[in-house]
Amino acid sequence: MHAISQQPASREQTWFREADCSVDEFATLIETAREMSQRPRFAADLKHAVPVYDCDALRPVLADAARRPELLSEWANVLLDGAGVFVLQRAYEDTTAIDDATAIFESIIRNERKAGGGADHFAKAGANDRIWNAQEKLCLEAPEVFVRYFANPVLVAAAEAWLGPAYQMTSQVNVVRPGGEAQQAHRDFHLGFLTVDEAQRFPAHVHTMSALLTLQGAVAHTDMPVESGPTKLLPFSQRYPQGYVAWRRADFRAYFEANYAQLALQKGDALFFSPALFHAAGTNRTLDVQRMANLLQVSSAYGRAMESLDRTRMCNAVFPVLRAMRAHQQLDTTQTSAVIASCAEGYAFPTNLDRNPPVGGLAPASQQQILSKALDENWTGEQLADALRDLEFRNATH
Repeated sequence: MHAISQQPASREQTWFREADCSVDEFATLIETAREMSQRPRFAADLKHAVPVYDCDALRPVLADAARRPELLSEWANVLLDGAGVFVLQRAYEDTTAIDDATAIFESIIRNERKAGGGADHFAKAGANDRIWNAQEKLCLEAPEVFVRYFANPVLVAAAEAWLGPAYQMTSQVNVVRPGGEAQQAHRDFHLGFLTVDEAQRFPAHVHTMSALLTLQGAVAHTDMPVESGPTKLLPFSQRYPQGYVAWRRADFRAYFEANYAQLALQKGDALFFSPALFHAAGTNRTLDVQRMANLLQVSSAYGRAMESLDRTRMCNAVFPVLRAMRAHQQLDTTQTSAVIASCAEGYAFPTNLDRNPPVGGLAPASQQQILSKALDENWTGEQLADALRDLEFRNATH
């Protein structure tokens, strides 16, 4: 399947304007694509035009070096030219790590609530509970839980399908209590976090590029029946080129509300979607479901992540856990690589090339390469800390 309209209608249309957007064109694009949609090869089902994958069936595919690229290509095509979203049922074989992470997150929420809490992107402050930079907080609070949580090849595969290697994993935890109201339809970071006036200043090709720099995901930490308000999704809406300037318009939001899809999730399921997909968290209409999701925001090595993390502290925190679990054969090479990818910086730049020149290649060693070497050579924690401090010095501007 190929996109109906991934590029501006003509090369003369260099900038998008909110006033020029057409909800009729938007609707035609989506409805035509929905009518043409077919279940992708590896998908187990198609629900509301959204491909649903059974990870129990996919794990042998991901472990097969010949077949893995075929699956990743399919996911990339879904995100770019297809529905723009896919669901991974049973992304976690064992949900024990999710339960343990949930306990840590609930403790963090209690402590942060005592300190006054904070605002949300698209909901009233205090309406939900949100943990900013949950990635670093979980890593430093409970590195053993962090390792078990992110030693998941399925998450790596989804990220690499869209972004390739050396991506940056960040996350924010969101809890919507019973009665928690829905968000309004929106697009996400980067251009989705600008005002219309700001977004209109970027040329049309940057609007296309923006969606290629980030992957949005969510891991279900609780069962999420539709009544609890799992994310409302508008399949194929990422294919409307002008969407970053159109999504605030009342007629586009009205179309979204009349046509969105919601899929129930079970604890341990995950979904991934293009940041250009029109989406919104739903209203929790239950009396007793505390809907918790870990919202993964994965950034390309070639873009800027939304959150800044102290990845040096994270590497030092997980290293003794990784070393011990590898020694006791509790992690294989693939799982170890998954944790390192979710923790350490994978891209060597920017750096200070006077202090940190390339040696034996085109780029200096990245933080991920240093952490991998420390594990392979059985360094002490002090050796790794020294190497990471040296890397920070060589990356510094002064």
